[in-house]
Amino acid sequence: MDEGHLAILWLILSSLAFFATIFGIRYMRTRENMAMIEKGLDPKLNRNRPAPFVNLKWGLLMVGAGIGLAVAFILGEYVLNATNKWGERMDDGRITFLYFALIAIGGGIGLIFSYKIEKKELLDKPELYK
Repeated sequence: MDEGHLAILWLILSSLAFFATIFGIRYMRTRENMAMIEKGLDPKLNRNRPAPFVNLKWGLLMVGAGIGLAVAFILGEYVLNATNKWGERMDDGRITFLYFALIAIGGGIGLIFSYKIEKKELLDKPELYK
């Protein structure tokens, strides 16, 4: 396949994926609303319910990603300092991969801490979040 055919194929597939995602989100929201109506609940009241730990979750996610980025920089610059015989820096993709991996790992650790804090808080005060 030449580049023209690949571009057209990519355009078609990305358009299909976009519309399938929009359809799936809308379909699942409708199913959720129908299930709430069957249980006798008002779906509009559910959307106005407070979410007290959203800022904590985002904050810990960003802190974890930042720590992962900092660790990746330190590892890439000082530990995995790969140079050739002329002293030029070589990057064969390992260091780039390290950045993405440690950002994801740090963000995941932040979300785990957020879950543990929320769980502890909910177990201490169960009557507030019913």
